[in-house]
Amino acid sequence: MKRLFSLLALVALVAAPAFGQFGATVAVSGDQVIAGGATNDLSPGMLYAYTQADDGTWTQFQALSASEAADGDRFGRSVSITGDWMAVGAPGANSVHFFQKGADGMWTQAGSLTEEVDGFGGQVTMVGNHLVVAVSGGFRSAGSAWAYRWSDDNGWTALGELVPAYEGEEPLRGFPTAIALTEGQLAISASFANGQQGMVWTWKFDGESWGDPGTLEVPFSREGSGVGGALMMTDSYLTVGMPGHDGGMGSAAFFALDPEGNWQFGGRFAPFISGPRGQFGSTIAYGADHVLIGAPREPGGGTIYAFKVENEDIVGSTTIGPMGLDENARFGSTIAVNDQVAVVGALGQENRSGVAVPYAIADGQWDQGNYFYHDPPGYASVYGGTVECEEDQAGAFPCKDVNMLSFMNMEDLGAQRGIRTNDIWGWEDPETGREYALVGLTNQTSFVDVTDAENPVLIGTLMLTDTARPSVWRDMKVYMDHAYIVADGANQHGMQVFDLRQLRDFEGTPIEYEMTAYYDGIASSHNIVINEETGFAYAVGNSSGGETCGGGLHMIDISEPANPQFAGCFADGNSGRRGTGYSHDAQCVVYRGPDADYAGREICLGSNETALSISDVTDKSNPTSISIASYPNVAYAHQGWLTEDHRYFYMNDEGDEPRGLVDGTRTLIWDLADLDEPVLVGEHIATTTETDHNLYIRGNIMYQSNYGAGFRVLDISNPTAPVEIAYFDTSPVGGAGGSWSNYPYFKSGTIIVTGGSNGLFVLKQKEIDT
Repeated sequence: MKRLFSLLALVALVAAPAFGQFGATVAVSGDQVIAGGATNDLSPGMLYAYTQADDGTWTQFQALSASEAADGDRFGRSVSITGDWMAVGAPGANSVHFFQKGADGMWTQAGSLTEEVDGFGGQVTMVGNHLVVAVSGGFRSAGSAWAYRWSDDNGWTALGELVPAYEGEEPLRGFPTAIALTEGQLAISASFANGQQGMVWTWKFDGESWGDPGTLEVPFSREGSGVGGALMMTDSYLTVGMPGHDGGMGSAAFFALDPEGNWQFGGRFAPFISGPRGQFGSTIAYGADHVLIGAPREPGGGTIYAFKVENEDIVGSTTIGPMGLDENARFGSTIAVNDQVAVVGALGQENRSGVAVPYAIADGQWDQGNYFYHDPPGYASVYGGTVECEEDQAGAFPCKDVNMLSFMNMEDLGAQRGIRTNDIWGWEDPETGREYALVGLTNQTSFVDVTDAENPVLIGTLMLTDTARPSVWRDMKVYMDHAYIVADGANQHGMQVFDLRQLRDFEGTPIEYEMTAYYDGIASSHNIVINEETGFAYAVGNSSGGETCGGGLHMIDISEPANPQFAGCFADGNSGRRGTGYSHDAQCVVYRGPDADYAGREICLGSNETALSISDVTDKSNPTSISIASYPNVAYAHQGWLTEDHRYFYMNDEGDEPRGLVDGTRTLIWDLADLDEPVLVGEHIATTTETDHNLYIRGNIMYQSNYGAGFRVLDISNPTAPVEIAYFDTSPVGGAGGSWSNYPYFKSGTIIVTGGSNGLFVLKQKEIDT
């Protein structure tokens, strides 16, 4: 393997398969490290170049953007350096921009390449006179790859699309995941193909074209291995990452070129201290005399394995771990290295916003420097007066008949870097009449006074419990002036109880509150459901410890609000993906609908992943199933809400839209005239195709929160034929905005809506029938 590192001076790049976090794109050139990858559609994309100062700190010396920069160009989503030339992808503008490095180390743009192909520039790989530009593929979709060759006379000449030989399922999911290139050899992977076993295709350059592809066989791969999760190539050797192998422990395969120019399997790299899901093989780079392989999910924040290789034999190994990073940092998500410097992406650091970690290399030692990051700008908060919805626009947000009373961005909600909103609920103080938003965030609950809806005020925050970790999912409900808060995927979070009457003590400075009481009968829970009539709470989607009740209803007596007591379990094993009765969300009521058999009974309607589950929980010691109802094109039964007369139940499916099972955002309409036999009497298919999330009903109006389409308002006066009458798009430029949930029950008519990483929207329908 003596020639394994011969191209290091020529090639230095890593462009991660997943983007959106700083450090997802990294590269090195001489003594410079370059990083980027965090882009959105509110501003032009940027790359940042750093060098080490005399005092050892790493300092930015140049910020790069396209000369024709435009909002949403996503410049910096990929980068590749060969010699003194750098290619930078800008898939939002379907472009690749080229920069040349001057004698002073500064980069100057020297040209661009644009094609009428959506997403062109999502990946770029440049070596010598060869360039491959890709439209990135996804877990459920295929992209494309295009080859070019440089000549001084003609510039970049297109050699055509690189089409893999494939006869499996359509589309070719994940193609291209990774690309590796030399002057004469090319490899492209699709790690999700073939049951996520993954595939790699190889091409040879014949002087004019890349010819027909062959396939690379990894003899020890199997379903789930993720072959091709990363690729790295020199003129003689190819290393293939397999981060899903062995249940996610990961592996990597090594290949060498034979005299005929064919790749021959030469051995396997394996982690020697990896945890069960370390994902070794997620990234690969060639150091001065080591093969570097990232295991970003290794316990402790991630690890890079360094294998010293001589004459095709591994003669030594060590690990490079992060210092001063979070345990969820995902250090090693990206790697770029030469013989002077290295830069490593830690995409999980600071609540998954990502950072880049630089290193100076001397005598085989890596000296870690100060990490750095840049975040693209978000929306500014809006206070002081209603922004009217006029001509289908309220400020920066598309709308119809919904005004924006105010908007609080993440900073004003008391959020740290990388924190997002999720669920939301409301509370009206019975003594003062003041209205409060209870806003779920990744690591806390924020309490906001929205009484003056044009000038909301952050009252304080309640952090997650000491034994929990930050989580995308947080949910809360209210009973007897107390909030009950749970989180999913959060380890030992339990249920927090918070006396909301403390909010009256606010004197102008946000308060860091402590919880009033704690219930440890559960660990992680996806949702908390409360029936205010009976004084019972129902934790659903339970996991990670405690009494999980199979993920079904974990019943809690909260009649003494600060003294919750376990009351029993219910789970219908005919539902849930694992047949345990797992409930993703539910609504529990004292039934007053048309089915006289259950009049006055306490029933729960569970959206149980695979079906609608209806149960009678009147007797907590003996809850019973009433019925289970499935429906066409089930993907993930997610959440729903009853009409006020308890006749109809409207339900959303979170998976049918992204899987292409329906033509538009679908709302299922159940007729519950007979609870023993629910009847699906209709499906409302919206003009949008975005994924639906939480919905609630007040009077004859349904209020929906959808990821890409924001907040939608539907008239259900005709229950089986809803009509959309208003909307407010909380994420007009896409990304991590959207709407997770809303709360439409304030007497004032104020509606509070969470907007992903954007913040809290305080809205009001122009004409509202309460």
